Amino acid sequence: MNYELNHIPVLCEEVIGSLNCKNGGFFVDCTVGGGGHSEVILECNRANRIIALDKDINAVRYAKARLSKYSGRLKVVHAGFEKLMEVLDKGNVNSVDGILFDVGISSLQLGGDGRGFSFRSESGLDMRMDQSSGETAADFVNKADEKSLYAVIKECGEERSALRIARAIVKRREKERIETTGQLVSIIESVKGSKRSRIHPATKTFQALRIHVNNELENLYAGLRQAFSVLRKGGRLAVITFHSLEDRIVKHYFKYLEKNCVCPSGTLMCTCGKESMVKIIGKMITPSEYEIERNPRSRSAKLRVIEKLKGERK
Repeated sequence: MNYELNHIPVLCEEVIGSLNCKNGGFFVDCTVGGGGHSEVILECNRANRIIALDKDINAVRYAKARLSKYSGRLKVVHAGFEKLMEVLDKGNVNSVDGILFDVGISSLQLGGDGRGFSFRSESGLDMRMDQSSGETAADFVNKADEKSLYAVIKECGEERSALRIARAIVKRREKERIETTGQLVSIIESVKGSKRSRIHPATKTFQALRIHVNNELENLYAGLRQAFSVLRKGGRLAVITFHSLEDRIVKHYFKYLEKNCVCPSGTLMCTCGKESMVKIIGKMITPSEYEIERNPRSRSAKLRVIEKLKGERK
């Protein structure tokens, strides 16, 4: 696969407008991937500067090479967004004007590079964004008990057949170690059938394992909290998600920041003292029909944006 030709960043114009990039400022791209969003931010104003993060070393190398002409205004760092404050502290950056999260798997990772993200190609069952640490998906499916497998596939994949798939995995590994995407797909198809609809039978289970192996939901929440902390007053945080679990975390966190009071329902007088810290900018944004036709992977994208009303980083 030619990644250069297949990499199309999602909701670019909407991101530029939401983050006020044309006004100039210091930005953070928390998931640089192929560098598409960073590039359009740098292009729309020559005063813009960016620190870009990614926990996938392949993405870091690719983005550095692809965006080398912006090296004076761009720094690409090998780190997950759950380490955002650590990265900014090392760069002596105290606050920023805008932060972008484009959460989910990138075209680079789906490109059949032998890492197990895609069920459409035969490869080892790894699924780690950062291959330098942590257990692989193969480690998990071969060691976890049925209850743990069920919980991950059900909760992280929202898979209705989670229990049957978990049992099938346990049964298969009694005969052989599950090492490849092909083996896992065959197990799932033995439960759900191989009939193809718009959604492949293995989609939700692969999603669940990837989320679990990379601790994605917990890291997203940690990254959002740090991002809000380092925004200057008037700065904006924009988050693109691709499935309901991610979007739910973003939506609930943004609503919490917007609330004036979080005392229990029925409390006669506010004792929490919380004040609204953000303004939610517009409604959730989704791709246009034109963008979806041009880039089918954008179909499930959702963009939410907030603006910080008060408070600087402490």
